[in-house]
Amino acid sequence: MAYVASNIQVLKELEPVRKRPGMYIGSTGPQGLHHLVYEVVDNSIDEAMAGFCDTITVALERDDIVRVEDNGRGIPVDMHPTEHVSALELVLTRLHAGGKFDKGSYKVSGGLHGVGVSCVNALSTWLEATVSRDGHIYRQRYEIGIPKSKVEVIGDTDKHGTTIRWKADADIFKETTTYDYDVLNNRLRELAFLNSGITIIFRDERLETPKEEILRYEGGLVHYVKEINAHTKSKFYYPDEPIFITGEKDGVITELAFQYNDGYSENIKTFVNDINTRDGGTHLDGFKSALLYVLNKSFEANEKLKKKIDKDERLTGDDVRSGIVAVLSMKVPEPEFVGQTKDRLGNTEVRSIVDALVKEKLTIFFELNPQILEKVLEKAVAEASARIAARKAKDASRKKTLADSFGKPEKLSDCSLKDPEICEVYIVEGDSAGGSAKKGRDSKTQAILPLWGKMLNVEKVAADKVVNNDKLEPVIATLGAGFGKDFNIEKIRYHKIIIMADADVDGSHIRTLLLTFFFRYMPEIIERGYVYLAMPPLFKIQLGKQKPIYVYTDEEKAEVLASLGENAEKANVQRYKGLGEMSGDQLWETTMDPANRKMKVVTIPDAEAADAIFKVCMGEEVEPRRKFIEENATYANLDV
Repeated sequence: MAYVASNIQVLKELEPVRKRPGMYIGSTGPQGLHHLVYEVVDNSIDEAMAGFCDTITVALERDDIVRVEDNGRGIPVDMHPTEHVSALELVLTRLHAGGKFDKGSYKVSGGLHGVGVSCVNALSTWLEATVSRDGHIYRQRYEIGIPKSKVEVIGDTDKHGTTIRWKADADIFKETTTYDYDVLNNRLRELAFLNSGITIIFRDERLETPKEEILRYEGGLVHYVKEINAHTKSKFYYPDEPIFITGEKDGVITELAFQYNDGYSENIKTFVNDINTRDGGTHLDGFKSALLYVLNKSFEANEKLKKKIDKDERLTGDDVRSGIVAVLSMKVPEPEFVGQTKDRLGNTEVRSIVDALVKEKLTIFFELNPQILEKVLEKAVAEASARIAARKAKDASRKKTLADSFGKPEKLSDCSLKDPEICEVYIVEGDSAGGSAKKGRDSKTQAILPLWGKMLNVEKVAADKVVNNDKLEPVIATLGAGFGKDFNIEKIRYHKIIIMADADVDGSHIRTLLLTFFFRYMPEIIERGYVYLAMPPLFKIQLGKQKPIYVYTDEEKAEVLASLGENAEKANVQRYKGLGEMSGDQLWETTMDPANRKMKVVTIPDAEAADAIFKVCMGEEVEPRRKFIEENATYANLDV
């Protein structure tokens, strides 16, 4: 087939967006659908950051319609001098048209690519833009990005602002056009924290009685840090009020708030022009280097604390950030993001701006608050001690590994095949159940690791206690991929890691403790779907010499007995108090045979939410632990 000039297609105006929507909004699934809302709201936030708007309303109407209103200046409606169409129509129908490129209109902006609201228009069945300004109300309607009317005056007003109302195109968003209230609420709440003084009203008008939430946080980042820390369930925070640092240089505005808690996790959120830079960047590098510099300088001057760790050892970044919760928000006039998704900031000058500001302000703060400095240093030194102890223990473990059958635990009954994709390991509660599992397994592909005694709650201990723990060390050695910062998923020896514990409170406790360990020190095995929960039966029901029926709940037992009718009283019902009561054959048939078994694959749909859930689960109450397992595991049919 000839390839000539006529084969070259030129996509006009908004055609490229409909042709390749994923290039502009990321996906045509739920994530892309919600991104439409973010693009419109970002325009209102830009008006707020420029000082012309203080109230934004986001409403979910029935029939999957969204409405975003603000009291900003209103999109201009006068004729553009060179394009000869209304500025409103230009903004809504042309890519790379907008006020964000004119620094006289907006000093900083989240949407710098200039395709935001026009993309929403292109991907909507219809869109209405209503503008209040200059004493009049103007409106224009579009269908699939094409104007269906001129900009019309529909009334008079003394107000100002813009309302964008639209219905997403189901031909584009084939998976769903229904918006998730919680997903949008999380982002809008985030924007309210990042822009103190702005009021965001979020309404769900799809309900018979509309639900409304008013999001306004005068405390800004300080309030944000407090809320994050409140979800950690820590019992101790310092200082009582988060440390707040702000400053401006060369048009770059820095806002930072942080506070320590009694945990060991590091939780730092970074933003640039309200965009969540999940992969950090130069602004985060500047904060980290400044924090480390200030605390190491203070540590060197503290003779008492210097004696607590080995000579010549200095504090590391991980030491000084243990238990920190921080939010760093930048306003940058010309941000340079690394990658299409804007997840990482690349401006080199921002690093030095943040570094210098934090060094200066934090030094002054600690000089005025020496007792807080002492607590921060004590925490960092304790972490350094644990790190050094863990390193020594790891070195000793490596030496032991070389002399001990490549480090495999003595109680591990390994499988004969070595391909991780087809191999699975059952982590079994107790030697008795382990014995039955060994007799019933397929020795080619199924390995058995019995655990015994009380498991360690890793939520409440430092890393050195983990590596030296006689309950967790066999698990680490069995999986063969290290743990923590040294974990390497490529070395994992099994792609199915199956926790098989009794169906009682103790078994639930053991499962949760193991899951906590995996989440803290090997999260990638959960993200990749390698972790499963076995589901052994609760009852065996047998009538005479008929084949036994195994059931997994009291409800199933009642159904089976009801189906037996008059013979129900003759049936022998055996309740399994533990896995050890089953023979190898029974365990294979009910729990380990890939053709018959039921298992749950453990998932983490949202890593940040899961982090909070684990902290809740590892508190003092038992019930939330069981609830976690029920809500964060889904059934998997594993006929392999």
